[in-house]
Amino acid sequence: MNPIPSARIRLAVFDLDGTLIDSQLDLANAVNAMLRHFGRRPEPVPVIANYIGDGALLLVRRALGDPDGSATDEAFVKEALDYFVHAYTLHMTENTLPYPGVLDSLARIRAARPDIQMAVLTNKPVRPSRALCDHFRISPYLFQNYGGNSFHTKKPDPEGLLPLMREAGVTPQQTVMIGDSAVDVLTARAAGAWSIGCTFGLSPHTLLPAGPDVTVDSPADWPAALGILEPRIL
Repeated sequence: MNPIPSARIRLAVFDLDGTLIDSQLDLANAVNAMLRHFGRRPEPVPVIANYIGDGALLLVRRALGDPDGSATDEAFVKEALDYFVHAYTLHMTENTLPYPGVLDSLARIRAARPDIQMAVLTNKPVRPSRALCDHFRISPYLFQNYGGNSFHTKKPDPEGLLPLMREAGVTPQQTVMIGDSAVDVLTARAAGAWSIGCTFGLSPHTLLPAGPDVTVDSPADWPAALGILEPRIL
């Protein structure tokens, strides 16, 4: 592990699914609705959880058993993707909640370190990402929220993180990416930024091999990882 130079951090960029919100069941329900609609067998929720993290298209491809797109007609994949997105959009807040401690930690960071700007960079499409952050009162803490369709490429390509740094007026050494998967760690590394790995999310089994600079077991640990030791906000 590499201690983050917390006093220098000016930008904290959060992943969404598995980091800020526990969306596993609503995503799995939408995937299974898609599978049933096309006469496929539903998958167990833990299996679908392993498909999450690389955007809606790859989630659907994995659920269809064709992650590399070599065996499935593209028109069918698009139809399946459209059905999934529609089903998910209709029901994306039924079971989803912020992880315990998320809002408290964001408030603590804002209160103790107003010099740290915060943003979301997710592989989820940007419209549901922003809608969810609005719904769960996360958006007031953010200066920007980019999704998997905001750029030509998705994480772990740094194409989304680099514009966030430019918009915030910070350097890579002043930036930390916070997420639950290797995708987030690799995104940070590709941009020259720091990384905090969240072991409580959807893909913690991928974190240690990727080598995050710091790991935390709860959102309540984010402030301490950023050098903030004030008591929790009640």
